[in-house]
Amino acid sequence: MIRINKFLSEAGYCSRRKADELIGAGKVTIDGQVAAMGDKVSDGQIVMVGKKRIVREEPFVMIALNKPKGIVCTTSDKEKDNVVRFLNYPQRIYPIGRLDKDSEGLLLMTNQGDIADALMRARNYHEKEYIVRVNKPVTKDFIKGMRGGVPILDTVTRQCKVRYVDKHTFEIVLTQGLNRQIRRMCEYFGYRVVALKRTRIMNIQLGSLKTGQWRYLTEDETAGLLEELSIKRCCDSDA
Repeated sequence: MIRINKFLSEAGYCSRRKADELIGAGKVTIDGQVAAMGDKVSDGQIVMVGKKRIVREEPFVMIALNKPKGIVCTTSDKEKDNVVRFLNYPQRIYPIGRLDKDSEGLLLMTNQGDIADALMRARNYHEKEYIVRVNKPVTKDFIKGMRGGVPILDTVTRQCKVRYVDKHTFEIVLTQGLNRQIRRMCEYFGYRVVALKRTRIMNIQLGSLKTGQWRYLTEDETAGLLEELSIKRCCDSDA
């Protein structure tokens, strides 16, 4: 048996704190009966939030990987260097979004499709932070141009945060994920990316995780991630 708030969290529906709010508001039922704080759920029982049935088909998995260069963010068996084969995790998981083959750094992987979808929706403005090294000196005009929006791929990129690091390096925070966006933005100003590493996705930091290594998200990291996503996901339900 498992506590109802943990059940909702592990099902990928929302954080435990949000689950407690839903339970307190009388919006959660177990086998048709309004759930109370501390109630437990057994296999086979029917859990509903409003009119939406919640199913915990398999244990919740959320992994942070420091993807090496050369590994491709795909589940296709046709790609011998795909990230699923590289990770060789015993359960079916898949990458959330993409990180170019020539790039490295933080990549999240999960078995929860709705979380992956929510993270990848461009309209949600989720922050992703990168450290970028280029082939010539970073100037004030370059920084200003990158911040202001760059015409690529028949659109103009959103305004973003860009910080000078050293002569050939800058830090950039994006809220969208166009194809090879940073490389194309740099190319517009006559720069070529030499190295690109993603260091943060929302509240998840790459930290000291070494290239090629992975770890499970902590409970606090998962709760923080779900807290931001669950507002949209819970409100989208019939609760």
